[in-house]
Order: sequence, then C-alpha cells, then structure tokens
Amino acid sequence: MRASTPLSDSSRVPNRSHELSADELSIYRQLDPAKIPQHVAIIMDGNGRWAGKRALKRFLGHQKGAESVQFVVETASRINLPWLTLYAFSLENNLRRPKSEVSFLMKLLKSYLVGNVKRMNDNNVRMAYIGRTHDLPQEVQDTMQWASESTAKNTGTTLTLALNYGARSEIVDAVRSLLTDLTTEAHTRGCSVDDLLGAGALESLDESSIARALYTAHMPDPDLVIRTSGEQRISNFLLWQIAYSEIFVTDRLWPDFNGLHLLEAINAYQHRERRFGGLGESFTDEDLNNLEPAEEVAAEIKDHLIPKSDAKAESKSEAKPDAVLTRR
Repeated sequence: MRASTPLSDSSRVPNRSHELSADELSIYRQLDPAKIPQHVAIIMDGNGRWAGKRALKRFLGHQKGAESVQFVVETASRINLPWLTLYAFSLENNLRRPKSEVSFLMKLLKSYLVGNVKRMNDNNVRMAYIGRTHDLPQEVQDTMQWASESTAKNTGTTLTLALNYGARSEIVDAVRSLLTDLTTEAHTRGCSVDDLLGAGALESLDESSIARALYTAHMPDPDLVIRTSGEQRISNFLLWQIAYSEIFVTDRLWPDFNGLHLLEAINAYQHRERRFGGLGESFTDEDLNNLEPAEEVAAEIKDHLIPKSDAKAESKSEAKPDAVLTRR
C-alpha cells in the first residue's frame, strides 16, 4: 500500500507548542523552529525487553509501546512536524514471530486505531500506511481504511505506520510496478517491450523513476531516523529513502520513549551539519588550499603500508630492467 496523501503544509497549521508539557517546552525553546525536520522515521524497538526486565509477559510490553506511540504523535503534532513514520510491524515479524504474538499485535493495532481516531482528529493528525498491507487480516485492513478515511481531512502531522513492511520487498514491488507499467504501455502502443527499450525507455529509468514507484512516493525522505533500545542496525527499514538521513540511536526502550525524548533527538539533529556527500557549509577555499598534495599523501600511505624489507625489494625490482620489455 502506498501513501497517497499530499505533502503536509506546516506553514498553514497553527503552532500548538503552548500545549507541550513544561519539560518539553524547555527543550523546544532550544530548537530553531525553521529547522524542524520535515520527516522523522522511528524504529520502535524494545517492547519485549521492557517487559522482560519487569518479569512481565511480552504482550504487556507491546501494550505499553502503543501508549508511547500516542505520546510521541501528540508531541509531533504540537510542534508541526509534517511527517512521522513508525516502523510498527515488519515483514520479518509476520514471518518469524510466533503466531500467537502476531495475532495479538493485529488485535492491538485494531484496538489502537479504534481507540485513538478521536485523539488524532483532536490533534489534526492524518493516518496513512506503507507495506504489504493486503496480506494483513481483512478485519484489520477494514479498520485501517476506516481510520484513514476518518482522518483524511486533517492538515497537520501525517502519521504513517509501516505495517507488514520490508524495505527490500518495497524495492521489489517498485521494480514489479515499473515493469508492469512498461508492459502495459507496450500493449497500448501495439509494440513489443523491446521496441520501447530501444526507443529510450531504458535510458529514461533513473533514481526519480524508482522513487516514484516506492510506497513513499508522496513523502519526503526522512531527515532523521531514530532507533530505540540501543541496537546499531537499520533492520530493513526505508533502505532507499534514508541514504542521507541523520541517525539517532538511544538506549531507551520504546515503552519508555515519549514526546520529551523526540524533542531531545530533534535537538541533537539540529546540531549536526548535513552535507549530502559535499563538503559542508563550514568548509572554505582556504581549507582546500591547505590540503596536502595527493602525491605526498600517497607516498606517506605507501611508507606506512609497505614494510621496509618489502619496500627495498620493490625498489630493486623497479630499478632492474625487464628483459622482455627491453629486448629489441
């Protein structure tokens, strides 16, 4: 399922920062409102460990994690964060978790949507989903559709839940979509796919073509990715889209994460310099002039990498003429 909502326009949404708690407001005042990220994506991790540390059953950790979702969403809406995407249920979760746990997660999702649509409307939040949602139980799909339609007119934060989602499967689905479109166009024109490829269709395929075929086609790429529980991995989440995202990892388990911690992550994000493969705003021509010549750097590296004994042997080898090359 692709997100089909238009881009949020936070400039037309009234700022509700006065609704933040005192602690949240203290951090928010340190932020530059003009540099609030357009899109924050969160890998919510640690529900099971949170429960285990308290000798509780895993499902209680998931329930507590659902409460954290609403706290984070409401804070996001109060600071006019346009896009918030939460990794709620991965394709791997669906395939590798016990059926009883998957069944509980589906019931929890349905209960969350039913119980929070009013709060979403009160906070001007719009619901969307990405992933292979067509494989979820039909009653869950129906509730998802109902929640999406019930919040469709809201103009604030777009909350996107990644459900039965995997980034590799998303790219596979994008390629399938592009090939299907190509085949359909060939049929419409009454020619073969080879004819279209020969007419320039292959050369016209570029990064933007693939981006338009992804689930996230109508969303900006994430500026900031937050991972809870301290794990140092991406877990097959938005692999294409986060090529230049800033990553913030916290040891805090997801059920202990709330709006205050979202603001702390955004504060850390605002203190970073995003370069997108370039040199950055602070790098000047004077810095370039002070760089060592490439030949000197190469020689220095060579001296460190090649042992002296090997270097002498190499130098003798270079000094001795090659009999084959010098033969006339």
